[in-house]
Amino acid sequence: MSPQAKLTAFMTIVVREIRRFTRIWPQTLLPPAVTMTLYFIIFGNLIGSRIGQMEGYDYMSFIVPGLIMMSVITSSYANVVSSFFSMKFQRSIEELLVSPVPNYVILAGYVAGGMVRGLGVGLIVTLLSLGFTDLSLHHPLVTVLTVALTSMLFSLGGFINAMLATKFDDISIVPTFVLTPLTYLGGVFYSIQLLPDFWQGVSMINPILYMVNAFRYGILGFSDVHVGISLTMIMVFITLLIVLSLRMLARGKGIRH
Repeated sequence: MSPQAKLTAFMTIVVREIRRFTRIWPQTLLPPAVTMTLYFIIFGNLIGSRIGQMEGYDYMSFIVPGLIMMSVITSSYANVVSSFFSMKFQRSIEELLVSPVPNYVILAGYVAGGMVRGLGVGLIVTLLSLGFTDLSLHHPLVTVLTVALTSMLFSLGGFINAMLATKFDDISIVPTFVLTPLTYLGGVFYSIQLLPDFWQGVSMINPILYMVNAFRYGILGFSDVHVGISLTMIMVFITLLIVLSLRMLARGKGIRH
């Protein structure tokens, strides 16, 4: 397959994914915006005014990076898992399986589509947050790199979940029982410096902690974890999920019967 044909296949998947979630924007783009606005009002304005400062920062300013990252994570994941599983359910995935498109092009197309939605929702939430607090980028490169890598990581996670799922209920298990607890315990609403030493150590095995702190470092210049360690951990997770995704595609895990 020529490079031009691979690029055409990649762009076809990406454009289809973009059209899919923009066509149903009241279900894909509006709910995260409404949810995060409620977080800003309740946790930022109402509860935050009683908490005061967190690690020397206004509480609203402290939680905004984590809330933006939360919206990116959930949107990136949801886009890929719902789209790819729908193709499995409708059996239109067979068209891709019999085509000469390489597995890495298929994977890249779905991941890119998930990233577009995740980053788009992140931008919407960021613009909404400006109505509640002032944001200033202390390290723009770290900010952009972190949010892009995080979106990629959870797009890959959604792809793997979709391949393993056998019914629609399966695609809701991971967000409910894995993503939500890890996100809330990932330092979005607090600094892990407030925790006892034992629980600080336990928190270090939470991958979302590294993403939230790296993003917070890019915006506020503060992080509970060294930014170099955070970015390294994110890239390690991405590498592992890419390898796993390609192996599953090559073996036809969950898509060949």
